[in-house]
Amino acid sequence: MIALKRLPRFCLLRALGTKPKFSTYTAPRMCKSQITAEEVRGVADALKNGLRALGQPTSATHPHLIRPNELVPGVGQAEFQTRRSQLMQGLQAYAGSFGDEFNGRTSKSHMLVIGAASKKYMSGKIPYVFRQSSDFYYLTGCLEPDSVLLLTIDDVGTVQSTLFMRPKDPHAELWDGPRTGPDYAVQLFGVHEAHPIDNFQQTLAARIAQLKPHLWFDLKQSELPTVTDAMLQVCNNERTQLLPVYTFVENMRLIKSPAEMQLMRRTCSIASHAFNEVMAETRPGQSEHQLYASIDFKCRMRSASYLAYPPVVAAGKNATVIHYVNNTQLLQPQELLLMDAGCEYGGYTSDITRTWPVSGQFTDPQRTLYDMMEQLQKETIELIMQPGGETLDQMFETTCYRLGKYLQEIGLVGKDLTDHKELATQGYKFCPHHVSHYLGMDVHDTPHVPRNTRLQPGMVFTVEPGIYIDEKRTDVPDEFRGIGIRIEDDILINEQGQIEVLTAGCVKERRALEDLFK
Repeated sequence: MIALKRLPRFCLLRALGTKPKFSTYTAPRMCKSQITAEEVRGVADALKNGLRALGQPTSATHPHLIRPNELVPGVGQAEFQTRRSQLMQGLQAYAGSFGDEFNGRTSKSHMLVIGAASKKYMSGKIPYVFRQSSDFYYLTGCLEPDSVLLLTIDDVGTVQSTLFMRPKDPHAELWDGPRTGPDYAVQLFGVHEAHPIDNFQQTLAARIAQLKPHLWFDLKQSELPTVTDAMLQVCNNERTQLLPVYTFVENMRLIKSPAEMQLMRRTCSIASHAFNEVMAETRPGQSEHQLYASIDFKCRMRSASYLAYPPVVAAGKNATVIHYVNNTQLLQPQELLLMDAGCEYGGYTSDITRTWPVSGQFTDPQRTLYDMMEQLQKETIELIMQPGGETLDQMFETTCYRLGKYLQEIGLVGKDLTDHKELATQGYKFCPHHVSHYLGMDVHDTPHVPRNTRLQPGMVFTVEPGIYIDEKRTDVPDEFRGIGIRIEDDILINEQGQIEVLTAGCVKERRALEDLFK
């Protein structure tokens, strides 16, 4: 793959059309859609009458989950169409910034191919729970595996979308459930055309012959071997290179639309209330695994699909292992319990960490460290979009320095240290992880977006300072050894530039935590 010319970040956002999410959007020129009102009513009637089953929930079959104007929970068909158009316009604008020639071609046309996730198996014919590729879902709203989206934009800016799906198959559907099939994909997903997946290679060749486009395809992220082979074959035949598109999609996903903000509020609210109940019910003698099961159950009972990631449920010294996921030990009196968990609702994830006393009361050393971390996290949130907190990296650097200062005040760091860098280094030794990451469809969302990107409205991210003191350390007083504490909240910068703590409903103030147990 070629190394694309690096544009300043604001140019990328402008090319991608990210900013217009908060302004008037001008629809691009598109091929005439094949959807008619009569066809839409026909699909709805067939679903309501049980004459037709599709491959995913709809407002007709699952009105308790999806409203009439939505394709998937919280998001309508029009938003997916807008995303596809903005992406293709962004690619065309980006290529145009190079002048008359880009990637060895003078063509103004572009083609993007992105595949769905494939089913994965534990063993034999026993599948894991299917989770759609986030990028594919973001552009289609389609929840079926083994599908492919093909997008094109020609030299006059006309965007065309084509979806390739598994055809209807009564025998396969007897075992695995209904499929939408290409016959109903146009009406359901708002694409211009839909074909059986077996027609992909033939259609791909025809479109390339017609448009002579630049080809965009993420080779390393493809889970569909036949699609990968087809793209490599085309690459050889056309004597061109496949251009990676993930950076452009991630830049779009970084800035949440109003609909996405609502989904983030919902998933964070679900997890917050589940946490409060689990904390209140914690008792010595329970196992970490029981609390794992409890947070999972309580999130699902509030309509979450499942937990967003394997949770950390760490009692006592286990909390000093940052990614402890064994979750097999029993809870002992006088220990702290650290839980890092979140859920997924409508394709969007929450990510919360709380630390609380198993017996309901902090010991003196625990109280000292917890009060320090609670204050540190509060100050970090107040720093957002201010000097020292204008990017995630700045927040991290400032937090490490302040942690070093606080540790110095309680006697865990030498009083002789005065240099800013030395204090930040000491803070990092006690908190050896970044204190923030982007959040959205994935827990560690948009991983290729640098953390030195300036924060702006629409972004969602975590604030999660921690302290981990191994029980074998000899450079700290004995009473602090074996203690691990982390406090994590999810933050949204909304359309007005206001800071929303999406997980504010999850108890974290020390006295309020102790009151939960009374």
